[in-house]
Amino acid sequence: MTKTNLKKLGTTAYDYFFICIGLAIFSFGWTAFLTPNQMTGGGVTGLAAIVYFAVPTIPLWATILAANAVLIAIAWRVLGPKFCINTLICTLILSLFMGIGQQVFVKPLVDDIFMCAMIGGALSAFGVGIAISSGGNTGGTDIIALMVGKYRNISYGRVTLYANILIVGSSYFIVHSVPKLVYSMVVMFVYIFVSDIVIEGYKQTFQFMVFSKKNQEIADKVMLEVGRGATFIKAYGSYSKEESDVLLIIAHRNDKARIMRLIKAIDNTAFVSIAKTSSVFGKNFDNIKV
Repeated sequence: MTKTNLKKLGTTAYDYFFICIGLAIFSFGWTAFLTPNQMTGGGVTGLAAIVYFAVPTIPLWATILAANAVLIAIAWRVLGPKFCINTLICTLILSLFMGIGQQVFVKPLVDDIFMCAMIGGALSAFGVGIAISSGGNTGGTDIIALMVGKYRNISYGRVTLYANILIVGSSYFIVHSVPKLVYSMVVMFVYIFVSDIVIEGYKQTFQFMVFSKKNQEIADKVMLEVGRGATFIKAYGSYSKEESDVLLIIAHRNDKARIMRLIKAIDNTAFVSIAKTSSVFGKNFDNIKV
């Protein structure tokens, strides 16, 4: 096996490790806090909860597996076989964790139903954020959100909001409890808020402006060791009255520390300005979606 193949295998294993962690947290939030209190949320998991409340002999994992199989078949052409195979693997992992969770957590871990709504919604959102940021998903409305996101610059949270209101609202006809419907709405909004923060946090990009006499060496190192390009901008110092080159680098949050270490190693007297960017479109970043 070549070094390239070993690197790809290591990257895949690393991604699936965090996908499993994310889906485990997602399942924990549902089975330990939400389902025992007859609260639901959006997506196929919310639909599975409603089915479970109506027919307790049908566990969450069975509905999740069946519904996702249908959605994967629909998404096959739009999102491609690679994504759909990945979704199928994630669905199987999620179904396994859901099955285990329902066996372990018969009663909610917290007695306060409002706290259960907040904690369950936040944990499930945090888990799905980790899974999606690592290349996975929980299927269901995630598939719909990602299909829309492929062609339109609409946030994951907003798409899931529109897709999930009907699912959450329909839970009233099974549970017949207005307070639990309200708590389910709380779960949904907490989920949307937290998932957007987690996912956008992973996608955060930074703009570096580097003022150094060794900018060429810095640019070469950044290209070689980080894999990021750089741009030289002509500048004129108002104090020194000298022309110089300013180095412009745009990179993901995961590259920030490595770039700063390289700059410090080459020129620890360099003047560096770092700014967060709201969006970056182009090669190696996001595609323009309008």
